[in-house]
Amino acid sequence: MDSELEIKSIDSTLYNADLAPIPHSKRSWGWFEIFNVWSNDIQSLFGYTLAASLFLTYGLNGWAVMAAIILAGVIVMFLVNLTGKPSVKYGIPFPVMIRASMGVRGANLPAMLRAIIGIFWYGVQTYFASTAVALLITALFGAGDGTTFLGLSGVAWVSFVIVWLFQIAIFWQGIDRIKHFLNWAGPLVYVVMVALMIVVWIQAGSELLPAIATIFSADSERSGSGVVAFLAIVGTMVAYFAAVVINFGDFTRFVRSEREMKLGNLLGLPLNVAFFSFIALIITAGTLVLFGDALTNPADIVERVDSLPLTIVAALTFFAATVGINLVANFIPPAYDLANLFPSRISFKIGGLITAIIAFFVGALWVSVISQIGVPGFVNALGAIIAPFYGIIVVDYYLVKHQRLDIQQMFSSAPGSAYYYVKGWNQKALMAFGLAALFSISSVWVPALAALGGYAWLIGAGLGGLFYYVLMRNQAVAAAPTRS
Repeated sequence: MDSELEIKSIDSTLYNADLAPIPHSKRSWGWFEIFNVWSNDIQSLFGYTLAASLFLTYGLNGWAVMAAIILAGVIVMFLVNLTGKPSVKYGIPFPVMIRASMGVRGANLPAMLRAIIGIFWYGVQTYFASTAVALLITALFGAGDGTTFLGLSGVAWVSFVIVWLFQIAIFWQGIDRIKHFLNWAGPLVYVVMVALMIVVWIQAGSELLPAIATIFSADSERSGSGVVAFLAIVGTMVAYFAAVVINFGDFTRFVRSEREMKLGNLLGLPLNVAFFSFIALIITAGTLVLFGDALTNPADIVERVDSLPLTIVAALTFFAATVGINLVANFIPPAYDLANLFPSRISFKIGGLITAIIAFFVGALWVSVISQIGVPGFVNALGAIIAPFYGIIVVDYYLVKHQRLDIQQMFSSAPGSAYYYVKGWNQKALMAFGLAALFSISSVWVPALAALGGYAWLIGAGLGGLFYYVLMRNQAVAAAPTRS
């Protein structure tokens, strides 16, 4: 089977060693690595704050919120099982996989849109990870003289540069080092979060359970029915994972078997999300008892507790967790996407370096400029726009190509080759994307569609797949009879 994945004719405009299929004999990831991809994705500062705030924001009974969060985990598990399978089979990353549907040149469109989103949020998350380091430095050495530049103090700048360099150092050592970091960071965050939950539980004492009951018996104060609120929570959680859902093949290409991928997704998504949300619920209820406020930001909780040992441990944990999600969602994907643009000149490492350099300016300007001018809204719009590509990828692989790809042709730009289409672009896929993207962008920018909330991503993905199938259903299957 490994011989089938060896590219026999090298096209330097489509091939380099980082984009080439990984033979099964060289794959070292199992279920634990996939589990930790999701652990690091969930356990960031933003992930905790999102989970905790869902119990308070929608006014739903807490059990309903838990059910919605778990349902979202099940949905995401189903979605990533679909996008992960072809990369397990063929050992290729997302920008190569999408050549089958978009064309060998057209694949650069979704790849570059995904890269822009990843680079932007990489810079933002680097800033947020640096706040954990700043918390540690301040606790140990003080806050400095208060002088600021571009909205950041001296401590904040030192912290930001430390995090930026640390992430590059890990990335530069290759995917195995990244794997080891994720495998260490995921369990560590859980240990610390469970410890924090126990501390809060002990300090809150007998008042904790009544506080939890208050959250679990909340009456809906939102306009509309409880069903609408329930669906909004599901959609919000699905949208949180959306970026990784599309390019999940960037990780599953390292996995030994589809069975290990599915086990990792089961443990890492519905079960992981449920347990992490339970921890967030207990801690949030405890802060209500201890401080009179339901705090959803872990950094605020640590600051209120005012314990140096806890501050040190928590700061290191928040740092590890946020760096983990940054590597998973915002560093590895753009590195592959940029490499796909100019394979002969940009390797995976060089793509990562370009990502880091651009992201440095995004993070450095986040406080003083970018967060003030509505750029996040623009990037969220880009996130909505790429939703149709999910539907296109899945429908193409399962319904149009019937799970058979010609791996040799995916690296060929010869006119008439299987995925060349018209000058390297599949015009039908472009049309399907354009029609579905009209809805996606409208869901972000048109006030009348704002009620769709987070599940606009799911609708956009569904429309992309539907339009693509209608346009491509009579297309001859361009694939070699590769065995499963």
